[in-house]
Amino acid sequence: MTTTVVIIVAVLLVAAIGYLLVRSRRGAGHGLRRRFGPEYDRTVARHGGDTKAAEHELAERVRLHGSLHERPLSPEAREAYAGRWAMVQETFIDSPGEAVAEADALLARLARDRGFPDGTGFEEQADALSVHHAEQVDGYRKVHHALGDRSSTEQLRSALVEARALFDVLLGDTPPVPAHSGHGKHSRTNSYGTDGRTTA
Repeated sequence: MTTTVVIIVAVLLVAAIGYLLVRSRRGAGHGLRRRFGPEYDRTVARHGGDTKAAEHELAERVRLHGSLHERPLSPEAREAYAGRWAMVQETFIDSPGEAVAEADALLARLARDRGFPDGTGFEEQADALSVHHAEQVDGYRKVHHALGDRSSTEQLRSALVEARALFDVLLGDTPPVPAHSGHGKHSRTNSYGTDGRTTA
């Protein structure tokens, strides 16, 4: 009788531990989904739907870059960066590819000046940015990858418009706004015409 009770208790204990582990893992997954938003879904898709692998990657990003504190920009630096982005928009009129290349380089420098790493290259910097600006980082990726693609003028324009969201956040002109927000996207889209010409 005593042996049977011990076995039942042991089985219940193992089941309870298993339940708590599963629940803890699910809780961590929900926390990562909440923190990374669309970046969570993009990472899962990149891992072929393997949620566990995607969450491991995202948790590693948080471990490596979660404690990063963004350095403030001086008013002079902010003004200089704003002027350079205006030049990017002007350049786009006659040379979309050159403008996108400059936008990519400008975002890399701005991220570095705000304290994000640029050590091993683009992916490390983008991963660090995703921890702190998950809603906006995809525009930076699109601009960066458009450089090696045979992108149309419209695709380049769209990438530049989306990249502007990260530029604004890093510059400190606006609070973080979800990239899929209708208001923020509309206001940034007004900077470019559909033929690639600036309208503001």
